[in-house]
Amino acid sequence: MDKINLVFPAASHKEGAEELKSEFFANNEQIIHGSGLYDRFEFDPWLEIATKRRNGIKFSDDWGSYHPSTCFFAIRESDGYIVGMADVRHLLANHFLKNYGGHIGYSVRPSERRKGYATQMLGEALKYAASIGLGKVMVSCYEDNIGSVKTILNCGGVLSESKLFADGKPMNVYWVDTQTSKS
Repeated sequence: MDKINLVFPAASHKEGAEELKSEFFANNEQIIHGSGLYDRFEFDPWLEIATKRRNGIKFSDDWGSYHPSTCFFAIRESDGYIVGMADVRHLLANHFLKNYGGHIGYSVRPSERRKGYATQMLGEALKYAASIGLGKVMVSCYEDNIGSVKTILNCGGVLSESKLFADGKPMNVYWVDTQTSKS
């Protein structure tokens, strides 16, 4: 398994990011978890929004409750390839995040799954969360997403509750202590 680094999005990532997004969509995945809503925007406006969020700047009354957060590309060290995305929400600023979304979202592109990248990504995201003062963070996933369940448990997640997600599917909510996580 190659090492990855979480890096702030930049204009230089545009081509790789668009390729990543296309791969998710071609795999019939219209939501890219942990993308800071990249699945809903074209790259250039999304980059502007992601930068504002990271700097705690409100960019719209409609989307203002999602601030502040830091989005990352997970980039493989060996070749600079974007293998996924992660988003660290600095606080649970609305009903959705408090009940479903949590502090950290992440996703690995379909062609790079089952290679250990998700555990690395979540581990790095937990380190970042600790660096901004988050002692415990909420991470959630669908109950049947065995890969994410294992990833969260491998990083020290403790199951807090099981409930139905907004779409009616069963989900799990975990809490991870960033000071004692296995990241």
